[in-house]
Amino acid sequence: MGEERDVLNANLSAVSNNLSSITEERDRLNTNLLAVSNQLYSITEERDLLNANLLAVSSELSSIIERDLLNEKTKELKRLLCLSNQSESVCELLSCPAGWSKFNCSCYLLSERSTSWDEARKDCRDRGADLVVIDSPEDQTALSNIATTEAWIGLNDKEQEGTWKWVDGTPLTLINWQEGNPDNGGGSSHWGEEDCVHVRTDMKKSWNDRSCSTSFKWICEKNP
Repeated sequence: MGEERDVLNANLSAVSNNLSSITEERDRLNTNLLAVSNQLYSITEERDLLNANLLAVSSELSSIIERDLLNEKTKELKRLLCLSNQSESVCELLSCPAGWSKFNCSCYLLSERSTSWDEARKDCRDRGADLVVIDSPEDQTALSNIATTEAWIGLNDKEQEGTWKWVDGTPLTLINWQEGNPDNGGGSSHWGEEDCVHVRTDMKKSWNDRSCSTSFKWICEKNP
């Protein structure tokens, strides 16, 4: 009888130890499950944040594309008006905001302060305009009337050295470079890369390339 009891006690102790081991394993699994659940929650939050940021960037890009498309359509409308026999009478009906000067069918503004080319363009775009584009003799005449000091214009070769483009994407056609320019600094490290263009104050109001970080006044242009 005593031997049978000892066997039962031994079996009971083994079962108890086994149960304890199973309980520990269960607790460890629950802990791992909780960690995985927290990690999954964190990943979900990060995914939602990324989706929100992607949506914001997509909306901003769409807005920029629409604005650029509108600028292109407006420029084309201006070109068609200039070709029309009625363009002069149409332009007379249009007006510019206070402080802006009107020449032909465009409004121009010479800034009061000086800054870099990029900051100058940002200021123009914040005003619903852009740095001035000079692609006709009429535009050059308007520039001559506005540019009372050295000022940035909307011409640059930032994308590809030597390939000059206006801010509206049109290539360079009308040319009014100062003699010997553009020279990209003439090989001097003093000026650095000269990828942006400003107008000088000589009689011809000629153009010169300079480092985009140079501080000049600037000229904005927009339609009435």
